[in-house]
Amino acid sequence: MKQILQNLKNGVTEIVDIPCPRLKPGHLFIRTRASLVSAGTERMLIDFGKANLLDKARQQPDKVRMVLNKIKTDGLLPTLDAVRSKLDQPLPLGYCNVGTVIEIGEGVSGYAVGDRVASNGRHAEIVCVPKNLCAKIPEQISNEEAAFTVLGAIALQGIRLAQPTLGEAFVVTGLGLIGLIAVQLLKAHGCRVIGIDFDPERITLARQFGAEVFDLSRGDDPLAAAMAFSRGRGVDGVLITASTDSNEPVHQAALMCRKRGRIVLVGVTGLELSRADFYEKELSFQVSCSYGPGRYDSSYEENGQDYPVGFVRWTEQRNFEAVLDMLADGRLNVAPLISHRFPLEQAETAYEMLGSNHSSLGILLQYPDEKQKSTSSLQVQTIQFASQVSATSPSIPILGIIGAGNYATQILIPAFKKTGAELKIVASGGGVSGVYAGRKFGFQETTTDEMKLLSDQEINTVVITTRHDTHAKLVCQTLRAGKHVFVEKPLALDHNELAEIESIYSSASTRLLMVGFNRRFAPHVQKMKELLDGINEPKSLIMTVNAGVIPSDHWTQDPKIGGGRIIGEACHFIDLLRFLVNFPIVSLHATTIGKSEDAIALPDKVSITLSFADGSFGTIHYLANGHKSFPKERLEVFCSGHILQLDNFRKLLGYGWKGFKKMSLWRQDKGNTACAAAFIDAIKQGKPSPIPFNELVEVTRVSFKVMEALRA
Repeated sequence: MKQILQNLKNGVTEIVDIPCPRLKPGHLFIRTRASLVSAGTERMLIDFGKANLLDKARQQPDKVRMVLNKIKTDGLLPTLDAVRSKLDQPLPLGYCNVGTVIEIGEGVSGYAVGDRVASNGRHAEIVCVPKNLCAKIPEQISNEEAAFTVLGAIALQGIRLAQPTLGEAFVVTGLGLIGLIAVQLLKAHGCRVIGIDFDPERITLARQFGAEVFDLSRGDDPLAAAMAFSRGRGVDGVLITASTDSNEPVHQAALMCRKRGRIVLVGVTGLELSRADFYEKELSFQVSCSYGPGRYDSSYEENGQDYPVGFVRWTEQRNFEAVLDMLADGRLNVAPLISHRFPLEQAETAYEMLGSNHSSLGILLQYPDEKQKSTSSLQVQTIQFASQVSATSPSIPILGIIGAGNYATQILIPAFKKTGAELKIVASGGGVSGVYAGRKFGFQETTTDEMKLLSDQEINTVVITTRHDTHAKLVCQTLRAGKHVFVEKPLALDHNELAEIESIYSSASTRLLMVGFNRRFAPHVQKMKELLDGINEPKSLIMTVNAGVIPSDHWTQDPKIGGGRIIGEACHFIDLLRFLVNFPIVSLHATTIGKSEDAIALPDKVSITLSFADGSFGTIHYLANGHKSFPKERLEVFCSGHILQLDNFRKLLGYGWKGFKKMSLWRQDKGNTACAAAFIDAIKQGKPSPIPFNELVEVTRVSFKVMEALRA
């Protein structure tokens, strides 16, 4: 199927063949009939992409601060690599989609195959959209009209925050698509409206919709016009739907308002507010969040948990429905807003127009119908980049990789590519990241059907880098398929999953199983191990992890999906200490900061003490309450009158060691490349796994016990 992607590095927009995404539970599969280009948001993305690196930095000062902190802790080269990789990833465009339901996911009710729906789906021939971000289209509304639903909901949410009442006077600043829709919706609320813009054509449209207008291009005073319009009182509210770097729209809005007037920002403007503007009038100022309540709430959007209507009357979905109702009875007229229509195949021309000075407003993309393309032809889940490999020896690793997220494309796949292994198939759920990884790293195919990797007879090795809750299942399926497995941590999320892996591995032990515990392969750690192996006395280890804050609603914090940060990430450091001591862990103690329910529910400020069979002990301080400018990881080892101090995998210092004082690298190295190389070399040479299976099980089980101790 075809989908529109944009490269943020250079601003290039292209139509790309993408494998059809997988249908998820709680989602709808929709064949697109039309989609609307959001002139404001999408043009802003194009302009950002075309800007040079310095201009990009100026547009995102908050990201610059993050980059500077990363340079301090991780070094210049790794930071530049991360920035370039992030900008190189394609961005799917679009969020105003109309189509027909072709399949319904598990747990979805109220929809049927064949229903026409409006959604926030991308510019793609088939989209998979959560049920709460879809709404049925009344029969009397055309596909083209319905394509304005999402933009209409954005305007409506801004109006709801402004709380207009019958007879009030409102200003709409910025008469783009959202502004012109807002004019009509305010009129439907019984408000008097004045529209302000520089564009005479848009001024004319606003006048047709019943607004009084003010043309900024003439150089007249808009404040005087607003005062005259409000009969000298000042307007009751201002809706800012403009897109500009200037602070002037907000300043101007404050001067236009009466005492206790309301200003709602729907667009994008400068936000250097003047206290004097707001103080004397006690003005209220609010930024509107997209389509309405539920936006960016994964429970609502991804998991389908609706808000009770008695407590949250207007959600994203209910705002969609309200806009469609307005379209159905004619109180919202979007036909005059359509300036151009392009077939999907000419989408690149449409975006060239959007990024130029050519006058445009509502640009609609039209999609092939059943006569031109059958639905089945669009549901192909595998795309081939190169010819098939010839049959080879089982000792030569031919890889299939499941998962193409940021970590996979920035670190893991490049590490495996350096080993010289054959990269055959990369799988991703949505298809876009798989196409990116496939083209960038030279895979032969990309797919959204992960089972294809397991059934492929040429693939003898599978790398799993998906969400944590899928790891154990995929490991078991891969071992049953007779293939070697490299899985990112964690190996499993609970004892039952781990027991199943142990059972299957015992009958498939000719295949290698390895977890991506890369830190034990880092050059600094290898040097530490070399030094420590010469000492037969117990050791004391202190690992300090400045883990950083992750929001409580992030998937990694969900015990069912991510396992929480101890099982999901702190296992790295349990393994590191286990490797350096080289004796089993015999007991542990764990405590978390504070006594509140929140602290227990979100254990990411934890101290873990491990006791080893040789008398050594190690303490891991895993803390999410530090500052980003401090190094993320620091390890200190005390033993027999010697000390080793490893600072963030960049510098290792030795105290009291004969012939060793320090080891410094030009760039941070956490052992990812060496970890992948060791695994591939073991396959080639027919050697055991670089990390013994019993240690993988031990470390995983210890991480479970830590969580059990914290809950006790």
